[in-house]
Amino acid sequence: IDTLEMLEDLLQNFPGTVFLVSHDRRFLDNVVTSTLVSEGDGNWREYEGGVEDWLVQSRRAQALRKSDASKAARADAAPEAPPVVVAAPVVAAAAPDVAAKRKLSYKEQRELDELPAKIQALETEQAHLNARMADPDVYKKEAGNIPAMQARLETIDEELLTLLERWETLGNR
Repeated sequence: IDTLEMLEDLLQNFPGTVFLVSHDRRFLDNVVTSTLVSEGDGNWREYEGGVEDWLVQSRRAQALRKSDASKAARADAAPEAPPVVVAAPVVAAAAPDVAAKRKLSYKEQRELDELPAKIQALETEQAHLNARMADPDVYKKEAGNIPAMQARLETIDEELLTLLERWETLGNR
C-alpha cells in the first residue's frame, strides 16, 4: 500500500506522458488525466479524466444517441402520431452512479477504520518472523519451531491478502 501511494505521488508529479494500464480503478482515477478507450470496430476515443469520468461521459453520450434516435424516429413518423415524451438523459445517466456509491454502514465504517491497524500488526509480525527465519542460529537452537514459524508466515500471507481485499472493497464504496 505504501509502495502504491508512493507510485501515485511519483506519477502525479511526473512532467511527461505515461501510458498506464491497470485493473485498479481507484489507482487509475488518482493518477490519470486522460483515458483512451477501445469502442469496438477498431475505434479508439480519448476521454478527459479517469475511469469514473469515462464511464459518466460514455453513459451520457449513449443516452444522447438514444435521444437523437428517438427524435429521428418521431420526425419520420406520420404527422398524426402523438408526441413521445423523452426523459432527460443526463439525469437518468447520473442516477446509477449515485446509487452505486452507497454510504458505508456504521459497522462497515468501523471495520474500514480498524483495517490499517490490523494490517500493520500482521506486517510487523511477518517482518519479525522473517528476521528470525533469516538468522542461522534459529535453525541450530530452535530447529523444532521452524515448521511452526513457516506455517505462521503462510497464515499471515493469507490473512493479509484477505484484509487488503476487504479494505479495497470497503474503500471503493
